Amino acid sequence: MKKLIICAICVICGLTSASAQKFALVDMEYILKNIPAYERANEQLNQVSKKWQAEVDALTTEAQTLYKNYQNEVVFLSQEQKKAKQDAIVAKEKEAADLKKKYFGPDGELFKKRTALMTPIQDEIYNAVKDIADLRGYQLILDRASDTGIIFGSPKIDISSEVLRKLGYSN
Repeated sequence: MKKLIICAICVICGLTSASAQKFALVDMEYILKNIPAYERANEQLNQVSKKWQAEVDALTTEAQTLYKNYQNEVVFLSQEQKKAKQDAIVAKEKEAADLKKKYFGPDGELFKKRTALMTPIQDEIYNAVKDIADLRGYQLILDRASDTGIIFGSPKIDISSEVLRKLGYSN
């Protein structure tokens, strides 16, 4: 019985403190689409990514060509020549894999470039959202564009346009 009373008190306290909190929503997709610097950074990343992918593809094609040539010539080659050709193929494949990792790996050049281009924009948005939250007394601001399971959010609590105005972009 004592546990039941303690649980009931905890629930009542939780409900009263939860009702006093203020919430708001933002739509990060909407905000980012309306920031030209984000679009430019995204385009720059796409161009660099395509260029680097072309380099990786060229090395992969070279390795495939070496392998096809090896298959065509294998019956005419000595053991030493076979070994040399196999080593060349493996080296070219490793070179392609290393280049791919260098550009597209978890700590690759694309990640570093994305971080360098996007972090200032994200920080600017975060600071604007934080300023609005402090000004209006919001304890929690959720991103409606993310997969957080928001089924419905009233447009009355969506502050996306206000964030854009704070950043200097009118919608």
